[in-house]
Amino acid sequence: MSHQTAVEHFEISLQTPSGEVSTAVGVPTSFVPVTAILPFMRSLGEEVQTLELARVRETGQNISCHKGCAACCRMLVPISVPEAFALTQSIDRLAPQERERLLSKIDVAQQHLARSGVLQQLSALAESPDPISDEAIEPLNRAYYALRMPCPFLDNEVCSIYDDRPAACRELAVTSPAMNCQDMTNQTIRAVPVAVRISTALSLLWADLTGTTPRLIPLPLAIDWAKRHHAEQSGRWAGTELFEKAIDKIGRYLGQERARRGGGREKTGV
Repeated sequence: MSHQTAVEHFEISLQTPSGEVSTAVGVPTSFVPVTAILPFMRSLGEEVQTLELARVRETGQNISCHKGCAACCRMLVPISVPEAFALTQSIDRLAPQERERLLSKIDVAQQHLARSGVLQQLSALAESPDPISDEAIEPLNRAYYALRMPCPFLDNEVCSIYDDRPAACRELAVTSPAMNCQDMTNQTIRAVPVAVRISTALSLLWADLTGTTPRLIPLPLAIDWAKRHHAEQSGRWAGTELFEKAIDKIGRYLGQERARRGGGREKTGV
């Protein structure tokens, strides 16, 4: 989390389906925006996923993903409200020329989506007052992927916002041959299991903090969505409250995933 003068230190231990993650974290005791939790959540998610990758390698499988292999960057990427706010802030900090270049690419992508009849559905998803199940979103996922439209943040098959990329992008990896990814709907795609989806945890966190419905926002609409909801970025919460609620969401998710894999109840320590 962002540096503050007064910090409370915690030692946390999470039991994941592939092993234990233990780490120390300094949490500001002052009031901070929800985006302050992102560095911690991203780091924790990557530590958890590192265990998943290690388990896969122990079985003799190799990870096929590498820089420049961007077939997955044609898929619909959902991000949480905190991620949308943070990404918008990152774009705003860019040099004017680079900022305008990226915003122009986003505009072109939205025009393509509008011509294809998908933009309205994506907008409805982003603003839905009710939770939407994965099953209900699946037809939209397929319609989006059928366009094979590159992510607007993709430059020459390389992510231009790599340090700020969504959690969903950080979590995706496959062990099937890279050539199979030319069609991500192919049944031969073998994805590495994801123990905790950080975007979902952040979405649940935001809903808890604001008393609203958990929501995930399609990446091509995220900047516009964040700007329309600019007033909501002014919220501040005690750093310890953000931390404790975030750990609760991750712990619950891990517990469900362990149960799904037959690993019993989750154990979380702070």
